[in-house]
Amino acid sequence: MAGQQRVYRQRVRSTQSLKKMFRAQELIAASRIGRARDRMAAAAPYSRAITRAVSAVATHSDVTHPLLAERPGTTRVAVLVVAADRGMAGAYTASVIRETERLVTRLREEGKEAVLYVAGRRAESYFRFRKRELAASWTGESDSPSSELAEEIASTLLEAFDTPEADGGVGELHIVSTQFVNMVTQRPQIVRMLPLEVVEGVAPAGDHEALPLYEFEPDPEQVLDALLPRYVRTRIFACLLQAAASELAARQRAMHTATENAEDLIRTYTRLANQARQAEITQEISEIVSGADALAS
Repeated sequence: MAGQQRVYRQRVRSTQSLKKMFRAQELIAASRIGRARDRMAAAAPYSRAITRAVSAVATHSDVTHPLLAERPGTTRVAVLVVAADRGMAGAYTASVIRETERLVTRLREEGKEAVLYVAGRRAESYFRFRKRELAASWTGESDSPSSELAEEIASTLLEAFDTPEADGGVGELHIVSTQFVNMVTQRPQIVRMLPLEVVEGVAPAGDHEALPLYEFEPDPEQVLDALLPRYVRTRIFACLLQAAASELAARQRAMHTATENAEDLIRTYTRLANQARQAEITQEISEIVSGADALAS
């Protein structure tokens, strides 16, 4: 009985230590989620504006641009996976990886080869453990991405898209990330970025607001040359910001649940320790009474 009591007391102490760690992680995530949401909201107007500009150029001109043209016959497809650098975020990274595997399987069924680009240490570890080749990886800024990181990722992917397939280039680009809906809901999403599709800024159903009229100076081709790479960088940065907010929200929720579970375990182990102590005392009293009876007889 004394051994069981010591075991339960030790488990209570270790669970209390875990509870403190979980609570600290929850508070850290809660303190950062506000800034992540503010950054996401601050970047939204620019993203919408450049999307409307690209839509206007595509609507009012007949220019064919390499970033807009389909490439029939290409088999190499770039897949950018945006995941977390650290764990303790519930199923956040697992959901992104699951969507990535589905996309890779679908591409394989279509006769295409997926070329993986990864942002986030957890996803990088997953693919390297399974001996999957990575074309490039970026780590260290998953919960607070910088514009420099988005610029580096976009430049790498645009260079791969501009390179002929015979020289190791790709014909498509897909991004697998997480869409931040609110503090409770974050959805994994797959967006085909190149050949470019306007995936943001579309008017809601029933809203027929006309696009503004633009004058192209010096000409639509040069305007597209300047706008389209910037649009891709903006979209990638928006995906990184949404993923960062989603990661922090998932971590806060997961750590809150872990703290509550730790409290339940502490109560359970405390009750079991008290029961073991009561049983030990009862056994000692029984032994004393039995010894006294034996001496009396």
